[in-house]
Amino acid sequence: MSTIQNPFIWHDLMTSDVEAAKKFYGAVVGWTFSSEMPNYTVLLANGAGMGGIMATPPEMKTMPPVWTGYVFTPDVDATCKEAVKLGGKIYKAAWDIPDVGRMAVIGDPTGSGLMIMKPLSTEQRPTPKSGAVGTVGWNELHAGDLNVAWDFYSKLFGWTKGATMPMGEAGDYQLFQIDGKDVGGMMKKMDVTPVPMWAYYFNVNGIDAAVARITKAGGKIANGPMEVPGPMWTVSATDPQGAFFHLVSNTK
Repeated sequence: MSTIQNPFIWHDLMTSDVEAAKKFYGAVVGWTFSSEMPNYTVLLANGAGMGGIMATPPEMKTMPPVWTGYVFTPDVDATCKEAVKLGGKIYKAAWDIPDVGRMAVIGDPTGSGLMIMKPLSTEQRPTPKSGAVGTVGWNELHAGDLNVAWDFYSKLFGWTKGATMPMGEAGDYQLFQIDGKDVGGMMKKMDVTPVPMWAYYFNVNGIDAAVARITKAGGKIANGPMEVPGPMWTVSATDPQGAFFHLVSNTK
């Protein structure tokens, strides 16, 4: 079991059209962009990096555009071994990106996947203020089996339980915490969700205005807007290339 609580440290989009994605998310979320890395666009929230956009590699061109979260680990190889021991899978074995870090793609026993990463630099990079527009406000797992997924992630990353919210026939919604703070939730995926997956919610100011920006920029609303405990308001949508994403705001 992890002796630390491994946090999400990055989120990025792999897409079929980087320039179109930049135009869309710049208009909808308000990110600005930096091309400090070859073939990779860094997303900036209030001038600080929070994620990135990259083109889908040719060998993966049949894969639909997708957002992915990165979880920090001090030892990528050891975490891969532990993931397998806990019933997970390695979708891509550990590799190094020069001047960036070491990473791997892992999957939980119920079928969802994410990245694990150890950044190469030990220097504290500038990070956006928590809750700021353009940052990730929530990390949500739609699992094949909630109990199996919780056992896997809590043991692998040291995450602890927050509140458990009953959702009737949909089962429980389990909040998880890092350093005593709610950072996400887990639930059994609904039948309309094609496969188990992680979903990420980007902070915006005002959900109704954000919905209008989505449709104006060529995106499609998939669900919502709706009020959730907090109170907060969320909306789920797809961008023009087909990537699924979510927005969250503390105001309607």
